[in-house]
Amino acid sequence: MNKIALVTGASRGLGRNTALHIAKKGGDVVITYQSREQDAQAVVDQIRAMGRQALALRLDVGDVDGFPLFVEHLRAALKQTWGRDSFDHLVNNAGHGDAALIEDTTHAQFDRLVDVHFKGVFFLTQALLPLLADGGRIVNLSSGLTRMSYPGFSAYAAVKGAVEVLSVYMAKELGGRGIAVNTVAPGAIETDFLGGAVRDTPDLHGEFRTSTALGRVGMPDDIGPMIAALLGEDHRWINAQRIEVSGGYLI
Repeated sequence: MNKIALVTGASRGLGRNTALHIAKKGGDVVITYQSREQDAQAVVDQIRAMGRQALALRLDVGDVDGFPLFVEHLRAALKQTWGRDSFDHLVNNAGHGDAALIEDTTHAQFDRLVDVHFKGVFFLTQALLPLLADGGRIVNLSSGLTRMSYPGFSAYAAVKGAVEVLSVYMAKELGGRGIAVNTVAPGAIETDFLGGAVRDTPDLHGEFRTSTALGRVGMPDDIGPMIAALLGEDHRWINAQRIEVSGGYLI
């Protein structure tokens, strides 16, 4: 029986790359998107072209009240597409960037970061636990910014730090079901995060490149394969770990 992974926020960026590499390793994928339906469908089409099953469902991870309906849609999709009432792997990837100095951060910015990156991860995982198969895997996305500081990212890094602590507690509480939970913390990556700041701003790109031991900034292909591998049986004994994937940034 093929493993089924649910990857949130997979219409673009690291989520998209992760979903594609899961499929390359032989897994089937449910991806979620908030507004980019066409982009999400393009990812589904790519996965199906590999001979794997895939589908896309709309989800706003910052809207906790919408989770019960999403779970029902997922339950129906699993039954219709796979004849199953469960899935195997959850990758909590969906998120957004927002940068402001502490003195300039608004309540709205702070609340949205908490709602999407922490509250959303906590309560979406809670809502999905009845559908997550015993022996499954959860990967929560964090950030290299929890290890080092960079002006303007205090709120973002703080909620990602909360996710890292949450992951350890998830690993403890779900261990009885054989579910392993880990955190992956990417470094600076060339995506459209913060409007493509790392990718498109030469000074910023150069700063991150020269501060990385391997001499470049990261690409989505540096992250997606690692997450896909972490879901496999070869890594079944890795649990409750924070794994930074940054090329050796600021070491």
